[in-house]
Amino acid sequence: MVAIIIVDECVGCGTCVDECPSEAISMNGDNIAVVVADECLDCGACVDVCPTDAIKME
Repeated sequence: MVAIIIVDECVGCGTCVDECPSEAISMNGDNIAVVVADECLDCGACVDVCPTDAIKME
């Protein structure tokens, strides 16, 4: 499994970036979170802290 960002729900707060232990999440030029799938640990930490439920595990 890997974290997937629901672009329409992401508000660009960056909480997931701060929480990700593998630094697999960054913000793109549009201030939307982006996940590097190969670096994602499938831990779900980002899902737990997202205030808009814009991240799911697939």
